[in-house]
Amino acid sequence: MTRTLTRRRFIRISAAAAGLGALAPGHSVRAEIAPVTWRGTMLGAVATMEIHDEDRSRADRLISLACAEARRLERLFSLYLNDSALVALNRTGVLIDPAAEMVDLLSTSQHYSTLTGGLFDVTVQPLWELYASHFARDDADPAGPAAAAIEAALARIGSSRLSISRDRIVMPKGMAVTLNGIAQGYVTDKVVDLLRAHGISRSLVDMGEARAIGARSDGRPWEIGIADPDIAGHTKAVLPIVDRAVSTSGGYGCQFDSRARFNHLFDPRSGGCALRYRSVTTVSRSATAADALSTAFSLMPEDKIRSLLPHVDIDRVHLINGAGQSVELSA
Repeated sequence: MTRTLTRRRFIRISAAAAGLGALAPGHSVRAEIAPVTWRGTMLGAVATMEIHDEDRSRADRLISLACAEARRLERLFSLYLNDSALVALNRTGVLIDPAAEMVDLLSTSQHYSTLTGGLFDVTVQPLWELYASHFARDDADPAGPAAAAIEAALARIGSSRLSISRDRIVMPKGMAVTLNGIAQGYVTDKVVDLLRAHGISRSLVDMGEARAIGARSDGRPWEIGIADPDIAGHTKAVLPIVDRAVSTSGGYGCQFDSRARFNHLFDPRSGGCALRYRSVTTVSRSATAADALSTAFSLMPEDKIRSLLPHVDIDRVHLINGAGQSVELSA
């Protein structure tokens, strides 16, 4: 029997910030404005928006605008909508006159692939298809797909083989793209841009990745909780943030087998899965950067992550290692 496999989000947002840290610079304590909140799903993930604005009718209108923009982008980037631009690209290998956002996101993806030595790669979809089909079989070998099958999938991977221009996007036959490691962050950033353009200075947006605009209306930081990989519903750590985005990647979010040896975080070099950390959390000004690099860092040793931090837009990294211990790295 085929199982439905989805990428679970690891960020838990808490509206209460009592007992957390100092006030954000330049803000004084004042009565908090009751937020206007939206909850739904976007790109297969739980999504939320919380806007603090004295004009509640304006906040309602902006939530409607933001949702419409997010849905428009979802129709470009989703693997699960049959009429999305991404599904069309994977089906035909070409997009003629692609949307500017598709060109932008795929170009950005290639940038992060270069920065990470190829560890971030949006063309790993053949590995997802291989592992999903393998473990969906009743007689699946618990050791995973055969080496020859993995090699065949790897031959179809390599984001540098994508040809991207404003006129068309082309990829070789047999390749397939997934934007699940970056699109949620990108959509979050676009929604934040829209809200800022309309004068919103305090908001929390999560289109699959979380990003704060300013501080809360009472001047305190927002809280982002990092889920405990071992205890459902339990928070391992809490990060106070102001004007920052947070993303977490962890293999426990989608495991193909009961022994948790195989997960959705694929290594495009070997075809194996990330097992080095229980989870990796990144904090950045950009949800796109946080999203992509939390994925890539899942495949890197600590010293490699440290060496990259001065060259990428990441403020700090919170690792939960294989022993369940927390490790903090900062730029």
